[in-house]
Amino acid sequence: MSNLNQISSPFLFGKTVPDSVFINRKNDIEHLWLNLRSGINTVLISPRRWGKSSLVAQTAFLHRQDKPVKWCFFDMFAVRDEADFYAQFSRALLKATSSKWEDWVKGAKMFFKQLLPKITVGVDPAQEFSVSFDWKELENHKDEILNLPEQIAQKQQIQLIICIDEFQNIHYFPEAESFEKLLRSYWQHHQRVSYCLYGSKRTLMAEIFNKKNRAFYRFGDVMMLDKIATEHWIPFIVEKFAQTGKAITPALAEKIVALMKNHPYYVQQLSHYVWENTPETATADILEEAVARLLEVNYAMYQGEVEALSNTQVNLLKAIANGVTQLMALKTLQDYHIGTPRNVSKNIKILERDDFIEKVNKRAAFLDPAFELWFCRYYMHKSLNYYF
Repeated sequence: MSNLNQISSPFLFGKTVPDSVFINRKNDIEHLWLNLRSGINTVLISPRRWGKSSLVAQTAFLHRQDKPVKWCFFDMFAVRDEADFYAQFSRALLKATSSKWEDWVKGAKMFFKQLLPKITVGVDPAQEFSVSFDWKELENHKDEILNLPEQIAQKQQIQLIICIDEFQNIHYFPEAESFEKLLRSYWQHHQRVSYCLYGSKRTLMAEIFNKKNRAFYRFGDVMMLDKIATEHWIPFIVEKFAQTGKAITPALAEKIVALMKNHPYYVQQLSHYVWENTPETATADILEEAVARLLEVNYAMYQGEVEALSNTQVNLLKAIANGVTQLMALKTLQDYHIGTPRNVSKNIKILERDDFIEKVNKRAAFLDPAFELWFCRYYMHKSLNYYF
């Protein structure tokens, strides 16, 4: 096996990307950093897999040496109730603002006056560290945790930036809206703390932060991330191929971007498959094989998502895939068997909520470009040659 074949792929997807493969978003980074260092809470909203987590991580990486700023990252993916939130939130704060486990224990004793947290340290204290509370005590002294960020920031004389991923999971908490009000009532008064909130469920995030009757309405600056422009993608792809001793033409790189409609995750994934199958120079045939592989890899996931839809919802997707714009016209209702105008309106909202479609210039369009290709191939029997 040649040394070339042993080179790691220059494209990365499915995780927070490091500095070496982060592409552009210069203006977004500057905007986010200016907000957070100025104490302006910021909410990031975009479709899933558009790189929100990577954007926040890259902003923190570029400003990791700035004083007196400390960054705290908290992922709510597995947090499903209020008690768990308090425990995991406290753990993240103590760990981010202290460098060793002895300081975590000392910090807990210093900042908790009424609560008696149980701190457990594992074999590797740097990783295995947990905090738990007695719920009865916690119910009476929630303020000690909700004010913990500001207390730590004041004590250490720092600007504390708290980045919370999958924040929309708060929606699933029992008494979710009451908990939102409680968080807001404390966090809005913090002077040395900035909150950066983001998540993978765009519709839920928009509901939490854009609805006037929700507690987090106008909590801070809402940043709606745009797609990365083709002009940035093409040189990035060409350069990554060249760095590993391979070649791709700008025209073929542009084709990758166009097929994936500038979607960060899928552009990286498809570029990886093309790169992996390229001995020396990428070709259109290699790209077509790579697209087929991408659809195959995602087949089970997409199939499961479609099987959860009703027949009329699937038929509605077929109409959208065929470019139909007048979805409530009588001919469309009859041709695609999608029910009444009322049914169509209801199903559009459901498909939007579940991130199947979005509104682009008042027209319904697929949100996930790879899913659109997959759907057209397996549900509408369109050959991939149609796109080449």
